[in-house]
Amino acid sequence: MVAPIVDAEWLSAHPEAVLVDTRWYADGRSGRSAYEAAHLPGAVFVDLDAHLAAPPSPEQGRHPLPDPEVFAEGMRTAGIGDDDLVVAYDDDSGAIAARIVWMLRSTGHPAALLDGGITAWRGRRESGVTRRPPAEFTAASWPADRLAGIDELGGGPLLDARPADRYRGQNEALDPRPGHIPGARSLPARESSDDRGVLLPVPELRARLTAAGVAPGWVSSCGSGVTACHTLLVAEHLGLPQGRLYPGSWSQWAATDRPAATGDEPG
Repeated sequence: MVAPIVDAEWLSAHPEAVLVDTRWYADGRSGRSAYEAAHLPGAVFVDLDAHLAAPPSPEQGRHPLPDPEVFAEGMRTAGIGDDDLVVAYDDDSGAIAARIVWMLRSTGHPAALLDGGITAWRGRRESGVTRRPPAEFTAASWPADRLAGIDELGGGPLLDARPADRYRGQNEALDPRPGHIPGARSLPARESSDDRGVLLPVPELRARLTAAGVAPGWVSSCGSGVTACHTLLVAEHLGLPQGRLYPGSWSQWAATDRPAATGDEPG
């Protein structure tokens, strides 16, 4: 299978790849509008809320994994087939695009994250909408061995991909209460990249992830199970032990009466 993260040079050597723009903004801005204003040549748009997540709920969190058929329909509509090679990007260090890449790879489809995304892209851009003919895409269940539920936490390291201030409980505008899951360690996903959104050198990344606790049995969490996928892809990129995704993440945990920790320590 293709590597989990590729660069623009690799992309230029693989014109068969289907480019997917997955921009999304927590502040309510329209990712689709940003895509229509300017996107990488030939890229199609896939909406996070419509096809990469189920409707939010206190019981499941802000971005639960969608029903496999909903995801499959999104892929078909975008013109992505079972055997297509997908390369996804955003303008947020890959923190959003990682979701679709993880979803595809975990169900056996070739997919990669474009390092740097549109932020570091030096080629031309297009406006408007790119349309591909509908394709055949088979729905597949999310693999249980890649997931961790709310009652399965605590058996291994739990890494929190949110910004450090949200982990500490200093800034929480998205979820019911501030703080982090007791025992979780802070590993902000976006800090794995430089100011252009390009991944840090491998030695730095390896030191960062191993120091945070990436080891057999680890689980990746964030606010709603989206940016946590970026940490999973980076670990795979480095050849570190495979982790599991906690889809509900803090948005699910914070909606319960389970304890919360604040500050820099796991608690």
